[in-house]
Amino acid sequence: MSLDQQQSAAPNPRNPHGLGDPNDTTLRKVEREVLIPKIMRDRARAELCTQEVADFEECCKASSIFMVATCRKQNSALMDCLSRWYQNEAFKEECRVIYLKERSEYRSTGIPKKHRVEKI
Repeated sequence: MSLDQQQSAAPNPRNPHGLGDPNDTTLRKVEREVLIPKIMRDRARAELCTQEVADFEECCKASSIFMVATCRKQNSALMDCLSRWYQNEAFKEECRVIYLKERSEYRSTGIPKKHRVEKI
C-alpha cells in the first residue's frame, strides 16, 4: 500500500466514518428541496395540523368512494394549514436545524437514525 493510500485510509477526526464532516452546515440541492421539506411536511401533519388531518381522515372514512366530492372542504382546510406552515420561515429554519442535527449525528456515529432509535 502506498503512502497516499495509507493516509486516505486513516480516519480523519473531522470525517470519522467517511461520511462527511459532522460540523459541515452546507446543504445540497436534494437536502434543501426534498429532505428538509419532508421533515416540514411530517411535522406539520403530526404536530401542527392535527385537527385538520383528523377531520379529513374522518370524512374520507365516512365517504368511501365519494370522498373526492364530499371532502373538498376538509381537504381545503388541511391544505391551507399545511401551506401556512410551509411558508413560515421560522418553521423552515427549525426543520433545517433538525435535519442538520440528524445528519451530523449520522456522520459522527455512522448509524442511520432509524437504527439509532431502535437501539435506544
